[in-house]
Amino acid sequence: MELNFENSFAKELKDFYEFTKADKSTSPKLIKFNESLAKELGPEWENLKSDYGLLIFSGNVVPKGSQPLSQAYSGHQFGGFSPLLGDGRAILLGEVIDKDNIRRDIQLKGSGRTIFSRGGDGKSSLGPVLREYLISEAMHSLNIPTTRALAAVSSGDDVLREKVLPGGILTRVASSHIRVGTFQYASTTGDLEKIRALSDYSINRHYKNISQKKEKYIDFFEAVCESQLNLVSKWMGIGFIHGVMNTDNMTISGETIDYGPCAFMDRYDPNTFFSSIDTQGRYAYLNQPLILLWNLARFAETLIPLIDKNEQNSINILTQKLSLIQGRYENAWLKVMSEKIGITVIQDGDLKLINDLLDIMKNEKADFTLVFRYLADFIIGKEDLLLSLFENSKKINEWIINWKNRIEKEGKFDKSLCTMMKKINPLYIPRNHLVEYALDEALLEENYKPFYNLLSHVTNPFDEISSSEDYTLPAPITDKPYKTFCGT
Repeated sequence: MELNFENSFAKELKDFYEFTKADKSTSPKLIKFNESLAKELGPEWENLKSDYGLLIFSGNVVPKGSQPLSQAYSGHQFGGFSPLLGDGRAILLGEVIDKDNIRRDIQLKGSGRTIFSRGGDGKSSLGPVLREYLISEAMHSLNIPTTRALAAVSSGDDVLREKVLPGGILTRVASSHIRVGTFQYASTTGDLEKIRALSDYSINRHYKNISQKKEKYIDFFEAVCESQLNLVSKWMGIGFIHGVMNTDNMTISGETIDYGPCAFMDRYDPNTFFSSIDTQGRYAYLNQPLILLWNLARFAETLIPLIDKNEQNSINILTQKLSLIQGRYENAWLKVMSEKIGITVIQDGDLKLINDLLDIMKNEKADFTLVFRYLADFIIGKEDLLLSLFENSKKINEWIINWKNRIEKEGKFDKSLCTMMKKINPLYIPRNHLVEYALDEALLEENYKPFYNLLSHVTNPFDEISSSEDYTLPAPITDKPYKTFCGT
């Protein structure tokens, strides 16, 4: 079967990868195939819910036209620089041009050792595979730019972590896997032409509209900044905490990538973080905009040789561009949060209105997702839903009066506003306790029904599904805080 693979990364960036073959899977089983995504990739991909497709997704067959490789990149991990990281457990099969004429990477994740594995086995246990499938597809359904999951496979092989676990492989689809860390890797070589080649390739692939501009490398920097700041503002709007915003996990395309220790907030607390290895809360919810700026500064450093022959001029230009990022991010965040409470034209006082609500939510430990969803229901008379989330009814009632007065300055406080707000404020998210239950059932009991049920809800996040109350509620409060793990 012809899958029409292309290999532009392999052809144009020969210094940024090593050819690699996946390990064989002993007795693979297809757990989930993403038919809607396959349809986007083209008719030949729709036919891969088959024995042949399983051979590809398990690494047992290299499809015709594929040139499997593992990409090289560097990265700042929790602030410390590692000059050589790379795909330690991932293999890029190649690229396909989808039905909308967009080039997309097809990658196997968890398929075995590569030259970059650094003593690891290059495998993934099945749990992180199912987790990334769930959350990346939820993010797509929430209209957040993200890599996608095409297939989840159990390999039939055990992997050894703290204990023996079933192995799994994820087939991931991305606009590309080029990261800030890829540029850092180019920069470590000190070779101007390698930095230029990577930049030109990235521009032609992701920002073609600036490829002929006189100052295209400055424009490229600004375009990446815009993509990433818009992405993080959208994360903040749904209470998403990435958990590991290292420079090797931030894409040039502005897609969310790598769903290891990520999680969603239940009760609102801006200091929330979940990752077991983030001992200082570097990547807490509140800090994500700060880390965005820090990562973009690291990206800027890699472009210094391309901007101007005079290094100090380059530094001055990039520093000036960086100085604008915080303001641009704050505007993007304000737009996201304003729309969540029904405001479409931002006016003076709206920032205070939003921050007042967040302060009440923090003090009351109110559920982040449900507050915004139930604001919409409040408009059509279902007031008890919102008020049940707050113990101090005086505070929230005072805020509601100010909110209603603000909305009525712009439009009607009516059913049409409720409908609009429900299109952007989800009812279903991958709540942590539901994700853990689904994964435990899959791994311990080989019962995939909870996984499929949760997937069906989080990929229809805005539409109320009957008899689904259990999917809307936060986990009970316990003394033991929820922790996530990288899964490597």
